[in-house]
Amino acid sequence: MRRKEDRTSRILELLVREKKLEVAEISAQLGVSQVTVRKDLDSMEAQGLITREHGFAVLSGEDDIKRRLAYHYEEKRRIALRGADLVKDGETIMIESGSCCALLASVLTELRCGITIITNSAFIADYIRRSSDFQIILLGGIYQQDARVMVGPMVRLCAENFWVDQFFIGVDGWSERTGFTNQDQMRAQAVRDMARQADRVTVLTESEKFTKHGTVPLNLKDQVRTVITDQNIDAHISAELAESGIEVLTG
Repeated sequence: MRRKEDRTSRILELLVREKKLEVAEISAQLGVSQVTVRKDLDSMEAQGLITREHGFAVLSGEDDIKRRLAYHYEEKRRIALRGADLVKDGETIMIESGSCCALLASVLTELRCGITIITNSAFIADYIRRSSDFQIILLGGIYQQDARVMVGPMVRLCAENFWVDQFFIGVDGWSERTGFTNQDQMRAQAVRDMARQADRVTVLTESEKFTKHGTVPLNLKDQVRTVITDQNIDAHISAELAESGIEVLTG
């Protein structure tokens, strides 16, 4: 029988492709009982990954962030688990929007106590809202509905009230010439504004992002200290990052 983590990843891959599946069809595809599938779906629904509709499973919502969360879910969760190694009980950290970042926040609620998370992501604040042992500080700003994130000058004004050791970010791409990049100018500026209030920045991203080029440079070359990615990162890229003084960790 597949491990639960493997089944979760496979179910999400199927739903990303098919959009909607019956329990019986998932059971047949995975080679496990419908009882097992229903238990898995119950757990996934509790995490906000899927919803149940009259014997069917569908991805939870149509918004961009939830679809990105479902894509390569297990890889992202392993990255998040590696990121959690850098956080201690009782620490205050910043986390910006992104699927790996959301999973980091979720993992921290399982593994750490007394954490304070400062974020511009309304999605993350909602995603971990059931944790009673965490404090969430949501930075204000202009609300971007697709990513459920706050942007604009108010993010900077709010962030200036804090100073943290660690700031975790996601990225949309990377190149040797421009470094890490984003696809959205306002989100990129929010990252820069938050990064000014942190001692070091850690990037959480899948290795495939290193083959993509976002349109907006983040300009964080001197602040990014660590990259956490999956084991498929190209050796040349890993060496290039190391030469730039960036530690590369894999989940």
